[in-house]
Amino acid sequence: MSPKTKSAVALIIALALPQLAGLLGAIATADSVSTWYVDELNKPAFTPPGFVFPIVWPLLYLFMGIASWQIWKTLGDHPLARRALWLYGIQLLLNTLWSFLFFGLRMPGLAFAEILLLWLFIALTMAYFFKIRRSAGWLFVPYLLWVSFATVLNGTIWWMN
Repeated sequence: MSPKTKSAVALIIALALPQLAGLLGAIATADSVSTWYVDELNKPAFTPPGFVFPIVWPLLYLFMGIASWQIWKTLGDHPLARRALWLYGIQLLLNTLWSFLFFGLRMPGLAFAEILLLWLFIALTMAYFFKIRRSAGWLFVPYLLWVSFATVLNGTIWWMN
């Protein structure tokens, strides 16, 4: 396989992985959103309207995929690249797990504890990405900001219920 073909395949995989994680999260979310989340939970006034989430998350997953591909391309050249990709994988798993905890199991308290861990792994991943390739780090900034907001929202929902 030529280097260009290998890079193109890696890009496709890098873009697909976070979208797949999002799809798994959406499967966990589907049954609970229209019933439990919309009708039963008390939510703060700053809760975004429902149409915002399916717009924001695919964009964030796109940015994550591009960033991870940029880091993947440095694997042979940068000693921190492998560790950065491990952190990336862990935060992606934690991202998916949050949907199962919050929506699938309907446990906002446990989901809140987990999202704090997710936030930490996003911050660590972003820090490593910045050290390796600044553009990859910058692609993680909107994600960290959104999850910071989601953390406050999750904690507030837990407190209100």
